[in-house]
Amino acid sequence: MRAATYALAVCAEMVFRDLPIEERARRLHEAGFQVEIWDWTKHDLDALARTPAEFVSMTGYVSGSLTDEDGAAELLRTAEESLKAAEHLGCTRLNLHGTGLDGQGLPVVPVSGEPTGAMWMAAQRTLTRIAELGENAGVTFTLENLNTAIDHPGVPFAKAADTLALVAAVDRPGLRMNLDLYHAQIGEGNLIELVRRAHGAGLIGEIQVADVPGRCEPGTGEINYPAIARALADIGYEGTVAMEAWASGDGDSESNSEAALERFRGAFTL
Repeated sequence: MRAATYALAVCAEMVFRDLPIEERARRLHEAGFQVEIWDWTKHDLDALARTPAEFVSMTGYVSGSLTDEDGAAELLRTAEESLKAAEHLGCTRLNLHGTGLDGQGLPVVPVSGEPTGAMWMAAQRTLTRIAELGENAGVTFTLENLNTAIDHPGVPFAKAADTLALVAAVDRPGLRMNLDLYHAQIGEGNLIELVRRAHGAGLIGEIQVADVPGRCEPGTGEINYPAIARALADIGYEGTVAMEAWASGDGDSESNSEAALERFRGAFTL
């Protein structure tokens, strides 16, 4: 087994929630983690930029979708705006979904049933243009798999197999997969084999984690994250593993968030 070479990051939206977002970023940096955020339009970018935090992922669009002409045009327009915000923070990855999500994580343009062939072709064309934007700006867009059973019903291209297929079809360095193991456990399972397959194809941009059920930190549910950590070391994964999880316990106390960070660190320390 090889020593771990991946970096650890934490989504600042989900921990220390009683603190301003810039203070959360500072606390995470001081604890030794890279930092991720969601919708950049809701934050003071100047205040975030003044922190010492290393920002490694943020939402890469404001609105739009992959599956239709008007939605694609809006996605591309707001992706260009997101690139400017990412440059301000020095952020290296911009995250995408099959369609825009509302405040409850529900799709703005839901899909009934499986995406059609026309939707697949439209998504590939749109993502190719997105990849070109990323390459020209020196950043990577990532397409995240989601679960439709609990958190995001009606989102197209939600399964890990679908996002992996789209990223492979585009086959550009400006687009990679955000492999979210929480969503994949709910939707498909077989996580270690999924990680090996995606890594072997060279298509992982980052890996996100939370436990099932509850979407709290590793160690609170059914996923054997220490085994996944060993598998990542074995395959030589050198990217980021990011905790996108709520801190378990009663309320949003700082002590709960600190405990969640240590459980996350412990699960991925070999």
